[in-house]
Amino acid sequence: MPHLTRATRGTSATDIRVGFGVPGFAHPLVAPVEWAELTRPGAPLKWVVLNVANGPGERPDPHCLEAAGRLRNAGIRVLGHLDLRYGARGFGELVSDAHRYLDWYQVDGYALDRCPAERTGLPEVRRTVTTLRALVDGAHIVLGHGTHPYPGYAETGDQLVTFAGPWSDYRWSQVAAWTADYPPERFCHLVHGMPRGHLEEALRIARWQGASTIYFTDRVEGDGGADPWETLPGYWDEIVSRIGTGISE
Repeated sequence: MPHLTRATRGTSATDIRVGFGVPGFAHPLVAPVEWAELTRPGAPLKWVVLNVANGPGERPDPHCLEAAGRLRNAGIRVLGHLDLRYGARGFGELVSDAHRYLDWYQVDGYALDRCPAERTGLPEVRRTVTTLRALVDGAHIVLGHGTHPYPGYAETGDQLVTFAGPWSDYRWSQVAAWTADYPPERFCHLVHGMPRGHLEEALRIARWQGASTIYFTDRVEGDGGADPWETLPGYWDEIVSRIGTGISE
């Protein structure tokens, strides 16, 4: 059994309603089945990241426009992908990409990938998020730390990705005690390389650690850094049926 550390919450683990946060499939021309599956009635989706070319690209992409439009018509949040490069990305460059996402794809918010996790990075992330919220009315902001950050980040983003990595690490992961001060809706776990036979165990870990947004896949990182999130997991049908019949927030 995994060794878990969890502070007491007001809601029991079994009461947590889990839904998907999709970190970004391959281009719709490469992964048409994946994008089509996202609008399946009853799929428990909270948001989907649109990553055209490690950002919005240089011009509007008609295939991405169509995919984003279908999701928005289905009532699913579409988030633009902004790579913060752990604080190395310039503020002006980030805001320029954010404007393109909004102008071309009418995004509902942004996923800030490779977000700094240290206290020293918080002021600049807060500055960026404040600007993004001014661009998009009611913007949904996901901070992609991939680990538990300095607690102050929880007051900046709508959701924090506090785990992103392989199943071999996730099954033995521990949760930071400070997360007990926030509801499960604030936290997201992204797990790759997870075999089908461990699906129930992984869902139990997410609920116990207080994360209501998840994405699990059996795909693995390949040589040269192949992205495990680009295609559907082999057990997509099973996990959709287990989690429920839709999310509305």
